[in-house]
Amino acid sequence: MLVCVPNVLNAAQLVSLRERLERSNAWVDGRVTAGYQGAPVKFNQQIDERSDTAIACQRIVGAALEVHPVFISAVLPNEIYPPMFNRYGEGMRFGAHVDGSVRINPHTGRKLRTDVSATLFLSNPEDYDGGELQIEDTYGQHSVKLAAGDMVVYPATSLHSVSPITRGVRTACFFWAQSLIRDDMQRSVLHEMDNAIQRLNETNADEMARRTLIGCYHNLVRQWSET
Repeated sequence: MLVCVPNVLNAAQLVSLRERLERSNAWVDGRVTAGYQGAPVKFNQQIDERSDTAIACQRIVGAALEVHPVFISAVLPNEIYPPMFNRYGEGMRFGAHVDGSVRINPHTGRKLRTDVSATLFLSNPEDYDGGELQIEDTYGQHSVKLAAGDMVVYPATSLHSVSPITRGVRTACFFWAQSLIRDDMQRSVLHEMDNAIQRLNETNADEMARRTLIGCYHNLVRQWSET
């Protein structure tokens, strides 16, 4: 399930993040955190995830994610890997790869299963050419280039890449989540059901039917959840 999550960050949060990242001296070669599959095809820079800049920016993004209803509905997060930040200048790219299945939180040492991958765009799309996130699934390839502050979430099992930058700089935040629901199809069913419940609430539909549907939703979560 590929879901676009709008307006994760507001204008003030975007300005704060950009300023912190632009003046930071914590940028390193992106390959420092790449596995054996990703390292040969990864050509970008990222903020040292243990740096003061990373920690300050993680707090901003983390606080926004905690209260975003679309993100919570689509991902059903159990644990979120501390958000990371990267940038692509002209000629930089990330070839086709699949994200590693397990990551270790750099702050706690806890292992996290990567069920869902997320890219939060921080640069305005008109500020750079290229840099599309290419995601492949059973329906083909999807090219994603969103407005600053918007995010895309998709199964971490997906083959994906970042197209070469031909002009400007693309800055983004990326991270993974271990979901309460491991299976992507089950997450998709629950997300669609939640959307239906919200529509019924907005239209003040039959109260008993809504209550029954909400009960079915929570019973499915109870049945499928791994926590």
